[in-house]
Amino acid sequence: MSNAIKFTPNLGEVHVLSEQIKDESSPKEFISITVVDHGIGMDNTTLENLFTIDNKSIALGTNNETGTGLGLVLCKEFIEKHGGSIQVQSAKNKGSKFTVSLPV
Repeated sequence: MSNAIKFTPNLGEVHVLSEQIKDESSPKEFISITVVDHGIGMDNTTLENLFTIDNKSIALGTNNETGTGLGLVLCKEFIEKHGGSIQVQSAKNKGSKFTVSLPV
């Protein structure tokens, strides 16, 4: 959520959606939380390296905010250790969509 705000221009929009999903291949149910922004987005190279510590390129936020480049790496590790997953879709200058799924 903080990254969505950081990379969306002032007065831009960030949407948060959630839903409960049943996994058809097992009795498990998941809660899915999606954060969609209409910010600066990411190119394919950035997407490929998003969850790695190597080849980190740190982008400034729309108001020159900085970060360490570790936030999403740690989020992914935490989510996966709890049996969940994280997916990302993004396009340069069009925004990003992050979906986190965790077991109920």
